[in-house]
Amino acid sequence: MAKVAFLGLGVMGFPMARHLAAKGHEVTVYNRSPAKAEDWVAKHGGRAAATPREAAMGQDFVMACVGNDDDLRAVCAGPDGAFAGMEKGAVFVDHTTVSAQVTRELSTLAEGLGIGFVDAPVSGGQAGAENGVLSVMCGGAEEAYARAEPVIAAYARICRRLGESGAGQIAKMMNQIAIAGLVQGLAEALAFGEKAGLDGEAVVEVISQGAAGSWQMVNRHKTMLEDKFDHGFAVDWMRKDLGICLATANDIGASLPVTALVDQFYKDVQRMGGGRNDTSSLIRRLR
Repeated sequence: MAKVAFLGLGVMGFPMARHLAAKGHEVTVYNRSPAKAEDWVAKHGGRAAATPREAAMGQDFVMACVGNDDDLRAVCAGPDGAFAGMEKGAVFVDHTTVSAQVTRELSTLAEGLGIGFVDAPVSGGQAGAENGVLSVMCGGAEEAYARAEPVIAAYARICRRLGESGAGQIAKMMNQIAIAGLVQGLAEALAFGEKAGLDGEAVVEVISQGAAGSWQMVNRHKTMLEDKFDHGFAVDWMRKDLGICLATANDIGASLPVTALVDQFYKDVQRMGGGRNDTSSLIRRLR
């Protein structure tokens, strides 16, 4: 069992930290809003820290799941950042979806301090975090990853190292690119069926067993048909992620025409007031 700090107790981080405690790890938590950290401690034990630096002191591992590039820099660097409190040989594991650029920047900074750094974005959404069955895509040095993998296993169904620093973030971009096209295709199919007068539930029962089947179809078709979107991964966060994908594609000379189009469709959903709706709310703009 390890001493672990967890930074960021949002809809993903809160249950991820819970799984660490349930596995017997000694957990210290930090959240920008202290009340949420105190609530976590009241429910799961451990202790709350006032700053990332305080949370990181004496820990074997520091996990983070925050919002974006700037949020990650804020919890890592500076006098109150986690790096200032970590001892040489400790490992920082970042579960935030951020740019590969900031990952490599912070990895280099950590390396200079004798700290391991693993970029480890996750897929599986809030349900995956709650149930401890996330897919974790990792980049970083082999030694740091090997040490972190047994700890990450507390909330992972699968965890793989895919290359050096930044590889995990590139893999997460691939994940989001694939999802964007799948959700738009599913939205179009269901909206088309509605216009044609077919029973969407009955059709999905059939086509989900064939080549059209996907996680999105199995897990989102019912709520899409019922026009319910107050769950899951928010459109605002998906647009953040797709923005990272499109910027990276521009940097490396890749072409993402479908991703760019679906990003604009999500912008339409935001304008309709659906920024906090699940990503499956793409169907709203087709109705």
